[in-house]
Amino acid sequence: MGVSRWTVCLGHVLDAEGGYVDHPADPGGATNMGITHKTLARWRNISPWWELEKSEVRALGRSEAAAIYKALYWDRCKAGSLPAGLDLAVFDYAVNSGPDRAVRTLQALVGVTQDGFVGPITLGEIARRDTRALVEALCDQRMGFLQKLSGWASFGRGWSSRVARIREAALAAIPLQSTTQPIKGADDMSFLDGRKTYFVAGLMLIVGLAQSFGIAIDAFGDYSGPQLIMEAFAIIFLRKGIKTDLGRA
Repeated sequence: MGVSRWTVCLGHVLDAEGGYVDHPADPGGATNMGITHKTLARWRNISPWWELEKSEVRALGRSEAAAIYKALYWDRCKAGSLPAGLDLAVFDYAVNSGPDRAVRTLQALVGVTQDGFVGPITLGEIARRDTRALVEALCDQRMGFLQKLSGWASFGRGWSSRVARIREAALAAIPLQSTTQPIKGADDMSFLDGRKTYFVAGLMLIVGLAQSFGIAIDAFGDYSGPQLIMEAFAIIFLRKGIKTDLGRA
């Protein structure tokens, strides 16, 4: 069995982040393996964050850092549902500049509502696009954002090098025989034409409401109740084609 995409992408991120640093010009303050002082405190439920000693940041282990990256960045961006290559580009962008910004940038590129959540509509539009073109555009957008930051003078060279390496690794991960990758567990989007679109939207709405009231239903994977409700209304009013994980129901 080969190495998982999560493991591969985490390796790239950890290589880019390095070890413990506490640069005075870095707004993140004390950081280890890319995990900031504030993030580690939040992860450990310590409030206010400065109650966590800097020595704890320095002593952070790889296993805990990996758990933080998995929960707060990889899973938050639904990177495991993205095509190979795009998963790394989005994940590293999220680590560097925040999951919300990374996801909204991706959503802008595929022409869907920029709500900061990767749901069925976003995944469906990604599946329609050329993965290489998406990686290139996402990295270009990321560079444009970084160049506007006040820290560019101090960290610009390092940021540029990082994005270039991630771009190269992401493009290399895309299979040559196919520029677009289907979303796992999804069928052809034509099955959602016409009435079936509204049927699926109604089902999503019912499941979303049920989950909002604490009734666990696994039909749509790990999407939360509010996310499903929002996606359902978007489908009803916009009639967007989607792909879902119905096969896991």
